[in-house]
Amino acid sequence: MIFSSVPFLYYFLPMTLLVYFLVPRAFKNAVLMCASLLFYGWGEPRYLILMVISVAVGYIGGLLIEKYRGTKAALWLTWITVGILLSFLAYFKYANFFIDNFNAITGLSVSFLRIALPVGISFYTFQILSYDVDVYRGDVKAQRNVVDLAAYVTMFPQLIAGPIVRYSDIEVQLRERTHTFEKISAGIRRFVIGLGKKILIADVMAALCDTFRASDEKSVLFYWMYAIAFCLNIYFDFSGYSDMAIGLGKILGFNFLENFNYPYISASVTEFWRRWHMSLGSWFRDYVYIPLGGNRVSKPRWFFNIFVVWMLTGFWHGAAWNFILWGLLFAVLLVIEKLFLLKALNKLKVLNHVYVLFFVMISFVLFNAADLPQAYSDVVSLFGAGGLPLVSQETLYYLQSYMWIFLAAIIGATPLPKTVVGKLMNTKVGSAIGTVLEPLVLIGLLTVMTAYLVDGSFSPFLYFRF
Repeated sequence: MIFSSVPFLYYFLPMTLLVYFLVPRAFKNAVLMCASLLFYGWGEPRYLILMVISVAVGYIGGLLIEKYRGTKAALWLTWITVGILLSFLAYFKYANFFIDNFNAITGLSVSFLRIALPVGISFYTFQILSYDVDVYRGDVKAQRNVVDLAAYVTMFPQLIAGPIVRYSDIEVQLRERTHTFEKISAGIRRFVIGLGKKILIADVMAALCDTFRASDEKSVLFYWMYAIAFCLNIYFDFSGYSDMAIGLGKILGFNFLENFNYPYISASVTEFWRRWHMSLGSWFRDYVYIPLGGNRVSKPRWFFNIFVVWMLTGFWHGAAWNFILWGLLFAVLLVIEKLFLLKALNKLKVLNHVYVLFFVMISFVLFNAADLPQAYSDVVSLFGAGGLPLVSQETLYYLQSYMWIFLAAIIGATPLPKTVVGKLMNTKVGSAIGTVLEPLVLIGLLTVMTAYLVDGSFSPFLYFRF
């Protein structure tokens, strides 16, 4: 089940919220857990058992780690728990990747495993890992109520594609949280805006990317249109999901941390990664980079730590070499910036943004390729390799057709709309008008998007693949 679907919007969500708000506070986590398991099992019932086992491993591991905290046994229990959880991820997500590379190196023909990637496994595995490691560090107490822990891990608003919510961030909220009209209305507003990002912008950009792939009249301009379209597609798709997750969290009484902060206005790659998928970046910082020594080591070891983190970041996104190269590309750029480029970028006012957008577009072309040959072909074609024409009639047709949605998406990826609306709402007249118009606008948006969903085709979120 996905957020941008009629069954979720008009059946699952209303029924879940009705039951959730009717039951006493003591049973709300149980309702949330059951609803989340139904939400996940709707599309992949066979993988419910994997999720339940993962929760059980995290729960039992947390209790044992806390029991023996301060002893070597706690360290061994932590490694065992982490090892079991990572083995699930390695088997289901990376086994065929390792088999493929083993065959390529040895010349053998080991058969691939007939397994599918369980949706959301990368996200909920990282959440359980952070919980158990935090218990070992003494940052949180082990959760003795298995229902509360399961509600945290399986919580449907952020289960499939994040943000990666730390147990430490919502530990108190699992026990006691407030439900107010203001919080619910803010959650509804955030959810509808996120849904609009997905349906009205991300899906339209995805359609252009599909059209580009199917085209027999590609040109250099068409490749750049594709690069820009995919950058906008992945941003509005993923940030839209995060908005919906944060909005649903508010409706349910939770406060999830932000996951995006207008990354495309960044003036350096370093800043970009402080604004893009912030929950993942902070996870790798706290559970990989800092334990490796961070920057409090010799310079060669520091750079080694950066490369390890970014290789793992790329590998986390997918079991393919183009994802690893995507991560390593950012490692190279970040090291260069730390060595000397960052000071120069700070003195620039326009070229620094151009530099960031250029490399981000190149990186996402690499990211979205089916394999390395296609990645190479796509990147070199951006610069006219292979005798591509600069432009074609088909390119001009699609440029004209998508011009206004491009413009709206580019503006929407900046703080400008939020700033303008904020200034208008700060005036007495604007506030009065906004109070009346906001519900009407949200209802109108939801109506239009429902029409799209009824008339359109299935369009899963990009990060369902990871």
